[in-house]
Amino acid sequence: MIKPNYQNGSIVNLMASIKNALGGKSLYQPLKDFEISQSQNIILVIIDGLGYDYLLKYGKDSFLYKNLKRKMTSVFPATTAAAITTYFTGLPPQQHALTGWYMYLKEIGALSLILPFTTRTGNLSLHQGNVNYQDIYNQKTIFENIPVTSYSVKDKAYIHSDYSRLVDKGANQLPFSNLNGFFRQIHKALTTSQDKKYILAYWAKFDYLCHKYGTESLETKKHFDELDRKIKLLAKSLVNKNTTLIVSADHGLIDVSKEKIIDLKDHPKFTETLAIPLSGEPRAVYCYVRPAKVKQFKKYVATNFKKYCRLFKSEDLIKRNLFGLFEPNPKLQDRIGDYVLIMKKDYVIKDQVLGEIQHANIGRHGGMSHQEMFVPLIIIE
Repeated sequence: MIKPNYQNGSIVNLMASIKNALGGKSLYQPLKDFEISQSQNIILVIIDGLGYDYLLKYGKDSFLYKNLKRKMTSVFPATTAAAITTYFTGLPPQQHALTGWYMYLKEIGALSLILPFTTRTGNLSLHQGNVNYQDIYNQKTIFENIPVTSYSVKDKAYIHSDYSRLVDKGANQLPFSNLNGFFRQIHKALTTSQDKKYILAYWAKFDYLCHKYGTESLETKKHFDELDRKIKLLAKSLVNKNTTLIVSADHGLIDVSKEKIIDLKDHPKFTETLAIPLSGEPRAVYCYVRPAKVKQFKKYVATNFKKYCRLFKSEDLIKRNLFGLFEPNPKLQDRIGDYVLIMKKDYVIKDQVLGEIQHANIGRHGGMSHQEMFVPLIIIE
């Protein structure tokens, strides 16, 4: 189990370094032994799912590997909802309290898909149900906390979502529809004016391919090579432009075979101990347990799930600083259940609610393995 290094070695600390370089202030310390040059501009490219281990295993001949400076830890859980929010706020889940793809929202008494802001059952829009995202999440963005012109480059499919409208606050939004458009919008942001700029550009397709085909697939490797070529061209165009290009990721992934999926339909004695369905991630699971069934819950995990996962009290993980340092968000405890199951090796656990469509993903994330937790820090100056 790789624990996030919030002291000086995580993506939180990278954001503190960027914030400091752009004239802002951070609650967290900057990365240890790392300085961002006083460039006119900073471009941060986030490739969703590009783990440090993937780069070492499949990218040894790549431009990205040649400019690799070090590895960093993600946050816990090592998943997009938690880690991407860190990139947009500079804060870990301890403060922003977005704790996984599936979240129980006490405010509305329901399980949600927090990024699309829908119910878990039926993907019903919470916004159409008169629920405002700012009632669920209200952190300031990094763009609001730095005195420079900022841009957020995102896919047009979700740049105007409720989530994006909040995490992009203070930035100029630039949508794209394909890979060429992604780099075209980065260039547009860079050349719009002579002002000092911060550009955060987020690319999601690599993660999608890892989920669908696996990290070891030819489809994923082909896309990585294409990304590598495009980033090399971007870097070449930045020569003598007084711009620092940083490339990193929110998390890595680990491949899971069908044999390693623990399906709760096969464990009715465990399911009856739960007050509501599971939330969090299939590799970092939040369990809300019926008070009268706590003893049965613990015994079942110790007897039947010992091979698959480790059991922790949720409040203990807050005290152990797994979600971050400093004072926790008042909503954090409500969003991580009573107990957390952190999966071992390459196991996942899943349940299903009525009306839910599940995808047979090969690549998974959210856990504390080396593959999921470590991300690369790539710097081109």
